[in-house]
Amino acid sequence: MSTEYLFKDLVKMKLVLASRSPRRAEILNAVGWPFETAAASIDESRFEGEGAVPYVRRLAQSKAETIAKNLSSGLVLGADTVVLVDDNILGQPSDADDARRMLKLLSGRWHEVLTAVALLRAGGVQVMAGHEKTRVRFAEMSDAEIDWYVATGEPMDKAGAYAIQGKAALFIEEIQGDYFNIVGLPVRLVYKLVRAMR
Repeated sequence: MSTEYLFKDLVKMKLVLASRSPRRAEILNAVGWPFETAAASIDESRFEGEGAVPYVRRLAQSKAETIAKNLSSGLVLGADTVVLVDDNILGQPSDADDARRMLKLLSGRWHEVLTAVALLRAGGVQVMAGHEKTRVRFAEMSDAEIDWYVATGEPMDKAGAYAIQGKAALFIEEIQGDYFNIVGLPVRLVYKLVRAMR
């Protein structure tokens, strides 16, 4: 059976993205994967002592479970992304000052972007989950550049306070790993997990 046939077969399955993220939607659209969206409202508080990988995997699975319990059919995809620098987990900034703080931490340094994905069949108990890590190196950013970037508003709903596919591309020197993971959805990993569920 060819990979092309497998993909055509897989995308016949109704996929529900448990997110309103336009970046994740753009990635699925780019590869031609039909989907619906349904935002999952969950408590994203981190447990005391919880590591980054268990944290994002728990959130991704919780998002998928929240949506799947209200559906009679379909395959639900949950995802969550964080940025790691010096063992600090950076989620979305709470305000402009928090965005500046995060960008100063990233300036001139390597960091990791971690995205977890979880797939759950509606009405079922089978869960497939995984995560992807990508290393990113930021150029040195001056205070003026940080102020300009924060003023664009782009950092405010992004993990780590930046969008590599947007204006932050001006400050990215190097990446090691999956670019789409940085944007918010490691789509190759999603494809592998869906194939494993068949």
